[in-house]
Amino acid sequence: MAPTDKKTKTRSALKDVVTREYTIHLHKRVHGASFKKRAPKAVKSIVEFAQKSMGVKDVRISPPLNQAIWARGVRSPPNRVRVRLERKRNDDENAKEKLYVLASYVEGITDFSGLETTVIEADEE
Repeated sequence: MAPTDKKTKTRSALKDVVTREYTIHLHKRVHGASFKKRAPKAVKSIVEFAQKSMGVKDVRISPPLNQAIWARGVRSPPNRVRVRLERKRNDDENAKEKLYVLASYVEGITDFSGLETTVIEADEE
């Protein structure tokens, strides 16, 4: 019989402030959605991706990222988008979580082939 008092370790997001760049394949996430729901579903899928990859529930979309998704209208969001996810400390005293994620748009990317997830050091910015 297996032991019953297993202690499972949960992955802690408190590995503090970190910044990473990801390429998110939006086309597969909005595939099959009706035309009037494609851009809103793309925004929701970016939030879901950020929550899963950064381990924080509080995700904030920057206005340039939102404009990049909605640039071609509600029917045709971009197939792929390069996103910089920054996990930051929440300075509000009455905040539910200690950290939040700011998702911002990386401009100037036209060819996504060969791009990988990159960790950006704090002194590079």
